[in-house]
Amino acid sequence: MEIGLDQLIQAIKQLPAKQLIKLQAEINRTIPNRTEKEDFKNFLLQAPVFSEDQISLIEGARKSINTWGKN
Repeated sequence: MEIGLDQLIQAIKQLPAKQLIKLQAEINRTIPNRTEKEDFKNFLLQAPVFSEDQISLIEGARKSINTWGKN
């Protein structure tokens, strides 16, 4: 059955409340549930990372702080 997305949305809007609840339950069963672990993994994979220059600056600052603290 071929139906456009706009047509589908219009048809859904015309459903009675009980049928909307059934449709939502069916959609929730169809779409795989994502776990917190998967969400966290995706967050980490999409998070920003330090550049080599930034890492060098941090290392230099650490060395300076360590040297200053020993005096």
